[in-house]
Amino acid sequence: MPNVKVYSTPTCAYCKMAKLYLSQMNIQFEDIDVSANQVMAQEMTEKSGQMGVPVLDIDGKIIIGFDRKKIAEALGLK
Repeated sequence: MPNVKVYSTPTCAYCKMAKLYLSQMNIQFEDIDVSANQVMAQEMTEKSGQMGVPVLDIDGKIIIGFDRKKIAEALGLK
């Protein structure tokens, strides 16, 4: 089972799409609200170099934004 973290905010449409996609693929993930947690926001920025969301960390592979193809590749899905 991959270790998946989704750095997101409650109002981000692309965050919602990324989380919905993971749910549809039956992938468990940790949802991290960076608008409510400055420590996690800093962690996200250090990992990705980005301040924007969503940022996905899939077993250490960083994916910026909702990119269905890159997410599927990182998860080993076809």
